Amino acid sequence: MHEDISGKVSRKRIKRTHWKHHSAEATSSYYKRYLNGVMRNPAASVLLELANEVDFSPALMARIVLEEFLHQQEGVLPTKPVINSMIRDPSKIPDRVLARQVFQCTVNDCCYGPLVDCIKHAIGHEHEILLREMLQEKKLSFLDENQLRAKGYDKTPDIILEVPVAVEGHVIHWIESKASFGDECSHQSYLHDQFWSYWNRFGPGLVIYWYGFIAELDCLRERGILLKDHFPTDIVTLHHTMP
Repeated sequence: MHEDISGKVSRKRIKRTHWKHHSAEATSSYYKRYLNGVMRNPAASVLLELANEVDFSPALMARIVLEEFLHQQEGVLPTKPVINSMIRDPSKIPDRVLARQVFQCTVNDCCYGPLVDCIKHAIGHEHEILLREMLQEKKLSFLDENQLRAKGYDKTPDIILEVPVAVEGHVIHWIESKASFGDECSHQSYLHDQFWSYWNRFGPGLVIYWYGFIAELDCLRERGILLKDHFPTDIVTLHHTMP
């Protein structure tokens, strides 16, 4: 997954203030301001301008107003799958003005929304392919994430080496590709949600942050998690077993 530093700064700020935008008072206020805005001028970029005014994500603002709109229309809170479906495809929203407002917000958000998710997924997939090609050039035998899931594993790294290798004197059993910059916040989250689980199941491994990382984070080598910002060139193999 790819995300530049400025994007991460924006996401951090939004996460810190997320709660105040989702309070009942804020939600009601945003919805009323949206209704008043489109009543005055249906062609205006009401939601986008509102999000910019309160320094909040346009895509998340669109979600808040859409949820409130559906709640008012149907009398019950909409489910998350319903909201996600309409955010991805605004033509499903039963109000043409709101549909256009939601679309404007999602295409003008650099941090959240379906367009950003697609870009991140595409760049992440591109780097996973690059990693597999580099392993094949080194004639290293491995299983990728799809092969591991076919074998019944649920949470897996991108690559499991069928024969461990050594990198800078450290034994490596698995490799995780991250097409992003490794800052402290994201790295700690990955450690908790992914890396330690991989370590417990498969042993020590390597994480490649293709867009760099804070050097001080590479402090767990002796515990079994090595960080690099490129594919290592000094791999020591036991033997070559590429089928």
